[in-house]
Amino acid sequence: MSKEKKNTPQPSKPKFSNWWIYGLIAVLFITISLFNGGSGLNEPKKTSLYQFKEYLKDGDVANIEIVNKRIAKVYLTAEAETKEVHKKGKNSSFLAPAAAAPDYKFEFGDLQNFENDINTVIADNSLDTRVTYDTEGDLWGMIASFLPFILIIGIWIFIMRRMSSGGGGGPGGQIFNIGKSKAKLFDEKTDIKTSFKDVAGLEGAKEEIQEIVDFLKNPEKYTSLGGKIPKGALLVGQPGTGKTLLAKAVAGEAKVPFFSLSGSDFVEMFVGVGASRVRDLFKQAKEKSPSIIFIDEIDAIGRARGKNNFSGSNDERENTLNQLLTEMDGFGTNTNVIVLAATNRADVLDKALMRAGRFDRQIYVDLPDVRERKEIFEVHLRPLKKIEDELDVDFLAKQTPGFSGADIANMCNEAALIAARKGNKVVGKQDFLDAVDRIVGGLEKKNKIITPDEKRAIAFHEAGHATVSWMLEHAAPLVKVTIVPRGQSLGAAWYLPEERLIVRPEQMLDEMCAALGGRAAEKVIFNKISTGALSDLEKVTKQARMMVTVYGLNDKVGNLTYYDSTGQADNSFNKPYSEKTAEIIDKEISQIIEKQYQRAIDLLEKNKDKLTELAEYLLDKEVIFKDNLEDIFGERPFGKKEAPEVIA
Repeated sequence: MSKEKKNTPQPSKPKFSNWWIYGLIAVLFITISLFNGGSGLNEPKKTSLYQFKEYLKDGDVANIEIVNKRIAKVYLTAEAETKEVHKKGKNSSFLAPAAAAPDYKFEFGDLQNFENDINTVIADNSLDTRVTYDTEGDLWGMIASFLPFILIIGIWIFIMRRMSSGGGGGPGGQIFNIGKSKAKLFDEKTDIKTSFKDVAGLEGAKEEIQEIVDFLKNPEKYTSLGGKIPKGALLVGQPGTGKTLLAKAVAGEAKVPFFSLSGSDFVEMFVGVGASRVRDLFKQAKEKSPSIIFIDEIDAIGRARGKNNFSGSNDERENTLNQLLTEMDGFGTNTNVIVLAATNRADVLDKALMRAGRFDRQIYVDLPDVRERKEIFEVHLRPLKKIEDELDVDFLAKQTPGFSGADIANMCNEAALIAARKGNKVVGKQDFLDAVDRIVGGLEKKNKIITPDEKRAIAFHEAGHATVSWMLEHAAPLVKVTIVPRGQSLGAAWYLPEERLIVRPEQMLDEMCAALGGRAAEKVIFNKISTGALSDLEKVTKQARMMVTVYGLNDKVGNLTYYDSTGQADNSFNKPYSEKTAEIIDKEISQIIEKQYQRAIDLLEKNKDKLTELAEYLLDKEVIFKDNLEDIFGERPFGKKEAPEVIA
């Protein structure tokens, strides 16, 4: 019976309509106008002062009522009302009978002069006309005087009700809810299909997040041993690594109320709004506890305080952060409310936000390795309708070092678009490889106008990269070289770098030498250099500076680092070293680069014939692969390393 009662639809209560209020107001105004003589049925006839004196002389006036010292109401005698001239004097209505209403009404000027005139007429004609005085209130005037106050009070009551009710979305109601939280609520009634099964890789991060979810589901398992629920967990990682996806999986798995919003949702131009939204958010979360709050891009409000406020004035962002700190771990701490946050700029966050007791755990979401990339590929290949049966997922995982989860998702989508553009019925291996080229290098621009001399210089430049990298042990294995323009580059060489956890100096030097091989080839063949090596120079300059100032790999500077992991040095106007040390650093960076440049020139001088053969082949075919280099140079003189399958 209880279930039947629950399922039985309850009759809905009739909603109160605002039209009732509007109708009552209209009736009120009509009633006032009728009782105030606004209908025109019982209005006395207007006359002039001259005509009034004539009526008075004739003895037709029984009574004169002076109202408010400016209006005269005239009442006629019974004999006068029978005269033809007065028959249209007044009308009667159901509200005011004819006997009670005046016959004439007019305004006079000065009261003293008017009294003298009528007294003179009455005395000269021996009349028994009475003169009375009265004061009447102006109802419309009274309403007009009180109307502004009534409107102000009404508007104030309306605003208070709208703010307290929390309703009124849209442009009109948004201003009344400006202090309300903008968090989107997900609960067990919300259709959230994302789960931990949809999050490939990220094993360490998932393990820590799953423990938090398990705590909310089975708190006795942990509290029985004296454990306490963690206050918050901060997801830190590069863009596209899956921080927000992990939070969505928590929303789908936790089966508890989940509030999701962005750090920028607290930011508003009005003073105090951010702190008000923080208070409202935690109030809602506490009412629905146990619950989870997820703040994406928390660095929008969590930056270190006092860094950018040079004027010393009120900083709304800092006030919002202060309120967040208080709500997370203040005197009135919230029980069973966990705060998840995500950022890729943990170095700029305030130290008070990062301490234990607020964000107890910092979960690092790194770029996926080759095994995790395979799992991510398997997830993102599911939505594709038709795929080649012999598609090697291991090959795709090895072909995409440094790709994040978002990059892999984009690559699968690009492969499907490329296959559709070609008119293919299935998405094949070549479509995925073309998608990699599209993402890394940009769109092909075969119609770009390039002169023969420029094309020849580009061919030798790219051939120089390929030759030097082939001759160096620690350089990344070559995949293919092209002189077809892509994006902003006029040519490109694709390599497959090893996924190293640590890098040794000889490995960095070999990579720098291979990067300078393009400019070295131009010098060896044409005895001229060009601006085409800009990206190469930028890369090697950064590498050399990191060797000297960050990793301590230079003998002159020694085992020192000027890297600040907190990010505070970025806002400093002073260098962490002296001018003399700066000169040494600049000199060492220059020497490292010039030494590798000369090394590349020496390698190309020894293999000038093979370099020329490779460049001519590249001019003819526009794209060459690893097999073509083996035909020209032979196999690399170093031990075979694991490399992806070559594009045939």
